[in-house]
Amino acid sequence: MSAQTDPHDNHHGHDHPHAEIIHVGRPSYYETMETAVRELLIEHRLVGVDEIRRQIEVLDSRTPALGARVVARAWVDPDFKERLLADGRAACEELGISFYDDTGLIALENTDRVHNLIVCTLCSCYPRPVLGLPPDWYKLKPYRSRAVSEPRAVLAEFGTIIPDDVEIRVSDSTAMVRYLVLPRRPAGTDGWGEEELAALVTRDTMIGVAPVELPSAGADR
Repeated sequence: MSAQTDPHDNHHGHDHPHAEIIHVGRPSYYETMETAVRELLIEHRLVGVDEIRRQIEVLDSRTPALGARVVARAWVDPDFKERLLADGRAACEELGISFYDDTGLIALENTDRVHNLIVCTLCSCYPRPVLGLPPDWYKLKPYRSRAVSEPRAVLAEFGTIIPDDVEIRVSDSTAMVRYLVLPRRPAGTDGWGEEELAALVTRDTMIGVAPVELPSAGADR
């Protein structure tokens, strides 16, 4: 395992990781801090309520469907895939996906030899322009620490078993660099259109905690 420092919200059953990873209850540390900082900024007139509302609307408009479009295009267009792997942000902008901050985006390709997993060990840095808000478990300390120290065990708790001969690469997001996993295209999808392919791509597959799966037998596609 190597580390780097530098409806689409359908999780196919991977939305409820092991109790060691996710906890439900009172507001989290980050939610409490966000409320305190927001109220302080408004009180000192450093930011207005209307501005905060506009930014929330921008964030709310971002969903995993945007990232799914990017993945599907990369699956069907080799030239776009090459550009995505060379400069993730520029490739996303080709599809009209704007970035409202100065962060870069690195796309990491899963192969039959390498599986990528994304984490932010310090806080909750996340590719929000293409995936929207991160899930709660992504922000919690158990995931942030264990994803680096025991990634196979963490993935197994999501139901994702990685063979021993496949390398797991854990990429640590930063304030300026975010990551997006380009998952493997599932077999049996030759001839599928981009819209059909995008419907297979979930948030969890683009974080690296789950593979892309075909619909169950008999389901309409």
